[in-house]
Amino acid sequence: MNKHLALSLIKGLHTLIWLFFNVVIFYLLYAAITGRLDHWLWLGYGLIALEGLVLLGFNFFCPLTILARQYSSSAADNFDIYLPNWLAKNTKLIYTSLVLISAIITAYRLLK
Repeated sequence: MNKHLALSLIKGLHTLIWLFFNVVIFYLLYAAITGRLDHWLWLGYGLIALEGLVLLGFNFFCPLTILARQYSSSAADNFDIYLPNWLAKNTKLIYTSLVLISAIITAYRLLK
């Protein structure tokens, strides 16, 4: 397999995983705001926690980013995913903020 194809496959997989976690994170926010404290909400928090542990284990890098680095020397933030560079650069900040907001709202709902 050539480098271009390998990098394209990694980018495609990374983008699909990113899309999946978008659904999870936006469900967390929706469920917290609407008070749907159901099993899907807790599963979502579990998936986010698992993702956090994976990132922690890889020094806050996605394992796919580390794998993609073997196939690219690009310094762009989006070298390993099909996203605009500004979004790839700020993804952790944006989505961590959304998860924290969801967690605060969830905690409020539980204590109310």
